[in-house]
Amino acid sequence: MLLTGLTASLAPIQSAQAATASSSKAKAKSVRKAKPAPRSPRKVAARAAAPVREIVPAKPSFGTMYGLHDTEDPLDLKSSVAYVVDQDTNEVLFSKNPSAVLPIASITKLMTALLVVEANQSLDEKLEITDEDKDTEKFTGSRLTVGTTLTRGELLHLALMSSENRAAHALGRNYPGGLEAFVAAMNAKAHLIGMADTHYVEPTGLSSRNQSSAADLAKLVKVAHAFPLIRELSTSPEYTVELGRRQVRFGTTNGLVRKGDWDIGLQKTGFINEAGQCLVMQAQLAGRKLIMVFLDSAGKYSRIGDAERVRKWLTGTTSPLAAAAATATATAVVPAISVK
Repeated sequence: MLLTGLTASLAPIQSAQAATASSSKAKAKSVRKAKPAPRSPRKVAARAAAPVREIVPAKPSFGTMYGLHDTEDPLDLKSSVAYVVDQDTNEVLFSKNPSAVLPIASITKLMTALLVVEANQSLDEKLEITDEDKDTEKFTGSRLTVGTTLTRGELLHLALMSSENRAAHALGRNYPGGLEAFVAAMNAKAHLIGMADTHYVEPTGLSSRNQSSAADLAKLVKVAHAFPLIRELSTSPEYTVELGRRQVRFGTTNGLVRKGDWDIGLQKTGFINEAGQCLVMQAQLAGRKLIMVFLDSAGKYSRIGDAERVRKWLTGTTSPLAAAAATATATAVVPAISVK
C-alpha cells in the first residue's frame, strides 16, 4: 500500500516534468530551425578581397647569427656578451666575448647625450619635433607627435630615461652643423676616447649599423659618468612633460632603477631585433665602483636577470671582491673570469 501511494504521488510530478521537457524540446527544435540572417554582399566581398597577413618572424640577432650564444660561462648568463670592470682600476672582473662587435641599439643615446652636454648648448632652448624625426628605419611610433615643442633639456631627459627616439633625433638634428655634423662628431668622440671598434651612423640606435664592443662601451660609460647631468637624467625613474594641454608621464626603461636596492650611478638600455636586449650601467657593489655591459641578451627581462646574477656573484661568499678585501694587502690580485 505504501509503495502504491508513493508511486501515485509521484505521477503528477513526473507528468509535469515530462510536459516541461517536451516543451523545452519543442523550443529547442524551433530555435534550431531558425535560419541565420543573410550576410551583406558588401561584407562578404570585402572579406574575400582582404589580403592575408603573413606572419614574419623576427630577425635573429647578430650575436645569434655569429654563434655567440654558444659560448658558455660559469654564471650562465643569457647575454652573449658581458663585461664587468672596476671603474677606478680598470681591473676586469668578468669577461665574455668582450671584443665582439655588435649592434648596440639605444645604448647609442649615451653618446648622443655626451655630445649634447659637451657642446654646452642651451638646455632651455625650445626645439620642435618635425617629420625628419620620424623613425624611417623600424617605423616605430612615439608620443612626441610632429609639432611637439620641448626644451633641449626635456628632450635629453626623455632620450636618456625613456629612450625616446624622436627626442634623440631632434637633439642630433639641432646640433651645430646639423645631423651630418653630429654623426661625424659621434665617431670623432669615439675615436678620441679609444673606442676603436665603434661606429655610428645616426643618433638613436634604431639602425643596426650603430655598432660597438663591450670593452668600448665600458670606456663610454666611464667618460659619460663624469657628467652629473647625464648621471641624474639616466637614473631618473619618471618624468612628466607638457604635451599640448596634457601632462604626460614618461618612465624609465630600466626596472633596476625603480627597485631601489641598487646603487646605480648611470644606466642605459637598448633593444632592436638585431642587437637583442642590451644594458650598460655604472653601479657600486661591495664598496667598489663597477661598470657592467650586457649585449645581445635573449629574452625581455634577461638583461636584468644577468645583472642580478653578476651582483649575486660579486656580493656572495665566493666573491673575488670579498676575497680581495679579506687579504687587505696592496698586492692582492682579484681573479677574473674570462670566456672567449
